[in-house]
Amino acid sequence: MQRIYAKAEEIMHSSKPAALCIVIDTTGSTPRKQGSKMIVDADGRIYGSIGGGSIEKEVAEMAVTLITTGKPAKVSFNLGKDLGMHCGGTMEVYIEPLNPLQKLFIFGAGHIGKSLAGFARELEFSVTLFDPREEMFRDGAFAGFNCINKDYFQAIEETMFDDHTYIVIVTPKHISDEDILAVVARKPHAYLGMIGSSRKVGLLKKRFLEENILTQEELDKIDMPIGIKFNAETPQEIAVSILAKLIDVRNLR
Repeated sequence: MQRIYAKAEEIMHSSKPAALCIVIDTTGSTPRKQGSKMIVDADGRIYGSIGGGSIEKEVAEMAVTLITTGKPAKVSFNLGKDLGMHCGGTMEVYIEPLNPLQKLFIFGAGHIGKSLAGFARELEFSVTLFDPREEMFRDGAFAGFNCINKDYFQAIEETMFDDHTYIVIVTPKHISDEDILAVVARKPHAYLGMIGSSRKVGLLKKRFLEENILTQEELDKIDMPIGIKFNAETPQEIAVSILAKLIDVRNLR
């Protein structure tokens, strides 16, 4: 049983969804009893077992369908009448999609990045911080986070981006922000935001269009100035503003 839970934890930190299937009730003769579990991934691969044969095949097919909807379901089977199984009892199975944690990549581990990382972890984002400054990760403040202490662009080349990736750019230098944005904007992502004043953003958009760095359509998809607008002043308040936007995007998806 512990292996099933370990697999579920692995899936939550991966980029591939799956579903947990649990036998919640049985009557009569059945191949497995209440509490039996299996995990089905989006490709139909099975880990664990709820009994094999027709019941397992049927539940696995339902699980693959439910993974696409993200909604759980409870299904019941008469093994003889519904599936032609000789044991002839009944089984009730609960199927719950396991959606991967959304990955949050924070470029810049300064005051805003640090605050955002802490808040985001509490709300079930899988956080990675990128910062080339050696001193940023020395004090233990980022214990438990994935910290990449490399040149930003080397780190980007070595990192996998996908449709579950949220990207926040909050480095201490405007030019770093802009250069990172130019590279990551064409990586797969669910969200991309960059800190900056309205004036800074206006100048960036003008330059990116004139130099054919990004198209107008690509620029329109970027959240900048970043976050939900309210009168935020401190790094913690700005981090709350950014987090509110991340939650809004995640829940709408």
